[in-house]
Amino acid sequence: MEPLTDAEKEAVSQLKASLSDITKSAQVPENYQLWNIALDKESTDSRLDVLLVKFLRARNLDLEKATKMLTDTLIWRKDFKTDELLDETFDESLFSSVGYLYKTDKKGRPVCYNFYGDIDQEKVFADVNKFIRWRVQLMEKGIQQIDLINVDSMIVIHDYKGASMLGRTQNAKTATKEIVKIMQDNYPEFLATKFFVNVPWWGSTIFKLIRPWLSEATVKKFVVCSNDELYPNLTKLIPEENLADAYRSYAPKKKILQEPELKETSVKEEQHVVKEENDSTTETEKVLVTPEPIKQVAESSTAATATKEN
Repeated sequence: MEPLTDAEKEAVSQLKASLSDITKSAQVPENYQLWNIALDKESTDSRLDVLLVKFLRARNLDLEKATKMLTDTLIWRKDFKTDELLDETFDESLFSSVGYLYKTDKKGRPVCYNFYGDIDQEKVFADVNKFIRWRVQLMEKGIQQIDLINVDSMIVIHDYKGASMLGRTQNAKTATKEIVKIMQDNYPEFLATKFFVNVPWWGSTIFKLIRPWLSEATVKKFVVCSNDELYPNLTKLIPEENLADAYRSYAPKKKILQEPELKETSVKEEQHVVKEENDSTTETEKVLVTPEPIKQVAESSTAATATKEN
């Protein structure tokens, strides 16, 4: 994890001192637990500092803006009943085609896959509110795997294979827009790297158009890759054995090296060699090219005979 700077430590100390006022303003219980961490100004839990600095970094260490963001997040969680989400059940046979969590990267960060093509939009987005609750639950499950000690963020993969620029339903657009807002407003600095894979030409064009409006810090977290670039980019962070099955197929095909064909010497060939040697009248009448394995045996026999004679 990235260590706190002196300026961040000071800002965290100030934000921490105002936690009682924040929870009171949000009308949540004092010492309310956010992601299993008590918002207690007297707490010595190092995880609380990591949590608070996320809100500060998201607002460029502006204490007033970070305070508002944290307050608004607590209000949203209360109204959305986020703390009850982990106990809710959803039709995974339907929503697993849209996204899922699968293993971790090389640093132990959870990896979340999201798919934007080849899904039945009419079924998936039939109930927009249900989809939104499922997607927020997926995020909460990811955070459950983040201890804020060794790991404080996650890897996100957006796969656009089969996606169409004009084929999205109105419900899909509404749900996507709402999810983006929820994540931006209430889950600060949980993104380590976001991969955009199998991006069609129009997706790359759109990204180039909006890039000037994105901060450098945000752009550094984005990786756009497809085809031959996909596998090497993913495996820079994610071990091959931890990749979802669909992405292992992008691995470069290994060339199978064929061993040189060894010439087998038949019994008849050996007899032919012996016969020619026995039939020789002079050493210079003929030159016999002996296969290498037989040559080695012959040389060994000659050496042994010479030793015996000596």
